[in-house]
Amino acid sequence: MTSTPSSRTPQQALAALLDRYAPQHLLLVGASALPAVSAFQDAHPQCCIDIAPAAPLAAELRGKRYDLALLIDCLEHLPKKQGLELLGGIRNLNANRVATLVDMHACDWQETDFYSLAMQASECFQREGQVLHLFTYDLLDYKQVPDWLNAKFWANPELFGKYWW
Repeated sequence: MTSTPSSRTPQQALAALLDRYAPQHLLLVGASALPAVSAFQDAHPQCCIDIAPAAPLAAELRGKRYDLALLIDCLEHLPKKQGLELLGGIRNLNANRVATLVDMHACDWQETDFYSLAMQASECFQREGQVLHLFTYDLLDYKQVPDWLNAKFWANPELFGKYWW
């Protein structure tokens, strides 16, 4: 990841994410109030937003599906094992898209911990000695489709896409 700080603020980056994905169901874990989320909710009153504390998800939230999950000011307050379980669980079970804003100096996380969860380093923000990193995950583009995955490379190309075994 490049250590060049972004020209945007974290709130502007979050607002851009919200505008890009326009979620109908949003999960906010950690921070209870964010100006970007409040502005999005004012502009999109039909959006259902669930807010959870920086802890394992409550039973009523674990069974829900979200268009986007934001973990802000969350991983810094959890033991690393619990944070990995929370982030991985949300990514696997609750949301197709996940974004987390984390101060890695305030916790014992490394960039490779996020990469191991298939997250991408999106931006870096620096202000008054504090450095925040934005990591994102999108199920639809986390892996490129390999060029060999087509009928041309099959033993029987006429059967490509016809049978599932």
